[in-house]
Amino acid sequence: MTQSRPEPKVIVIPAKEESPQDQEKKKNLRVAAYCRVSTKKDEQLNSYENQKAYYTEKIMANPDWTMADIFADEGITGTSACKRKDFLRMIRQCRQGKIDMILAKSVSRFARNTVDTLNYTRELRGMGIPVIFEEQNINSIYPESEFLITIHGAFAQSESEGISSRVKWGKHQAMRTGKANIQYKTLLGYEKNPDGEMVVNAEQAETVRRIYEMYLSGQTLRSIKEALESGGFKNSAGTMEWTTSNLRTILSDEKYCGDVLLQKTFIQDCISKKVIKNTGQLPMYLIQNNHPAIVSREIYQAVQAEKTRRSASASPSKRTSSTGRSCYASKFALSERLVCGECGTLYRRCTWKRNGKARVVWRCVSRLDYGTKYCHQSPTMDEEPLQQAIMAAINSVMDSKGTICSQITEAAVEETGILPDSTMTLGEINRRLEELETEFNILLQQPDSAAKNAVRFGSIANEMASLKEQREKIAARLRKDQTVQLHVHSMEAALDGMSHHMQRWDEEMIRQLVHTVKVISADHIKVFLYDGTEIDQIVGYGSCTID
Repeated sequence: MTQSRPEPKVIVIPAKEESPQDQEKKKNLRVAAYCRVSTKKDEQLNSYENQKAYYTEKIMANPDWTMADIFADEGITGTSACKRKDFLRMIRQCRQGKIDMILAKSVSRFARNTVDTLNYTRELRGMGIPVIFEEQNINSIYPESEFLITIHGAFAQSESEGISSRVKWGKHQAMRTGKANIQYKTLLGYEKNPDGEMVVNAEQAETVRRIYEMYLSGQTLRSIKEALESGGFKNSAGTMEWTTSNLRTILSDEKYCGDVLLQKTFIQDCISKKVIKNTGQLPMYLIQNNHPAIVSREIYQAVQAEKTRRSASASPSKRTSSTGRSCYASKFALSERLVCGECGTLYRRCTWKRNGKARVVWRCVSRLDYGTKYCHQSPTMDEEPLQQAIMAAINSVMDSKGTICSQITEAAVEETGILPDSTMTLGEINRRLEELETEFNILLQQPDSAAKNAVRFGSIANEMASLKEQREKIAARLRKDQTVQLHVHSMEAALDGMSHHMQRWDEEMIRQLVHTVKVISADHIKVFLYDGTEIDQIVGYGSCTID
């Protein structure tokens, strides 16, 4: 037998009347206001000050409100909250329970990023803190307000994207017409004169030239850094603290030869503001002879070629190959020159410590990294007797410095000789390419051109490809010529400035004169000079061991 269910009964629970304490709390709402302008233009700053004054007066005039604070970001974009310090400070105070309500002029003043707007208004709603957007008459405490906030937030973000697009277009047009925006603050050697022109700072320019000269003479970035700091040379910030990163930037900057390359980087979008390196995604604009050069284009190109040469060798310490070839990154000249006679791998400088005494030695990198897998009998060389032996080898030929100089010049001439298969100059090649391009365009305009002129089109394309290949070979040779000639000049200068014999070890002199030192055995080395001279040398003293 089924029991009958009782009839539903509705019981009304009356609303809770506000206590005097609740009423008093409402009368003492801690109210904050948020103001923001996106630029530092005069009219915007006036608006910014007006916003602060307006909300200060509004909050102070309400007897039920207590001033919590006025939060204001000046000249800051609203697309990213992370860059707005006062906005983030306001949010922190809300989380700490110091604010009960926030006033804002509009959704776009609060944020121009839809995601940020929703995330922060939702978080504040969860804490019971409403945001009052006055222009739109929206109170974020009500869930139904979220739709309106989303709509207005999307409009604000779209407006920012439109502004960003117009700014980008304006910058691209300026770049197309050759207008460069130079950042002088971090650019050593240049400054802007009262007419807005880019001019050379004579004192700083000498520092730049010195950096280029030292690099071409064979010095590493670390040794250049040490030389500049010990010499009291100032960087772009006016301090004497240099970094290898800063030096690398100076040696790579085309502005020092008078050119400007625009759009090396670009901003991914107006929301993330992420800066992306331009590797071909957007066009770049090279303005040649834009301003006075500090170094010649020949020297600049020689430095780029030398950078490429140095970076082409892998670091042996990274164990990238069985024999680990050279890395041009040491303050010691022998780090790039001392090679194992057995396996051909470079030697590395090591410090051994026993019983509190330090002993500096040189060891085969392959032997160090791989044991006897690739190299079985390479000797460990004590530094001092090794250096003495190398100096003795150099001194043995110093009586014929004139002969060495002539041999250096002859070697350079031989190395920089004309291309055997080249019959045209660069100018002739460029003129012929222009003729072919003109002919191509004329043929292209004829009716049924593709069918009638297919053979000629193919012939033109093949000839242009061949000419461009020749042009690149000649250009590469010219770059090599410049590098070789600069090296020759530096070696000749080193020989001229050298006394009859080397009395002490000189890293710079070794870099200029010695091409390779091959370790044959513990007491036998071969020294190869840049002019081609080969010297067999006995390591006369010191204890060299075979391990």
